[in-house]
Amino acid sequence: MDFKYKFAMSIDYIFGKGVSSILPLDNLELSFSKRTGRIKSVMLENKLLATLRSDGSIAITVYCANLLIKYPLFHGNCVVVENGPDSFVSNGRSVFAKHVVSCGGRVKPTSDVAILDEKGNVIGVGKAILSAKMMQSFNRGVAVKVRQSINNTIENKVNA
Repeated sequence: MDFKYKFAMSIDYIFGKGVSSILPLDNLELSFSKRTGRIKSVMLENKLLATLRSDGSIAITVYCANLLIKYPLFHGNCVVVENGPDSFVSNGRSVFAKHVVSCGGRVKPTSDVAILDEKGNVIGVGKAILSAKMMQSFNRGVAVKVRQSINNTIENKVNA
């Protein structure tokens, strides 16, 4: 089986059917683990797109989220944060439940999510701590632990 097709199937399974159609599969660069032979990371135009974990899940980057957000079904994996705290989130701080404006129905605890501001711009990616229903009903606690944000990316650290 072609590894690029396998990656596309994984994206579709995790984030929704057809979401991988946005990605130019012919231009993807895959790196493999020397020990296991599995896909380790996926790059596009020399930028990290995603990292595959040993449990089969995919850790997307802000760059990948910016590509996938163009597909409407991907919005089910997004958390929208109100305007005030979005500056904290864009600097890598966690998202608290009281600041969540809305979230997609596919958001479950431990799932990877894209974090958007109220205008629909991607400001970070991270791991959901609460389900979609809990995020909208709770007023306390961490809703999403941010892994990467627009002001806290690898490229920004290298160029600084």
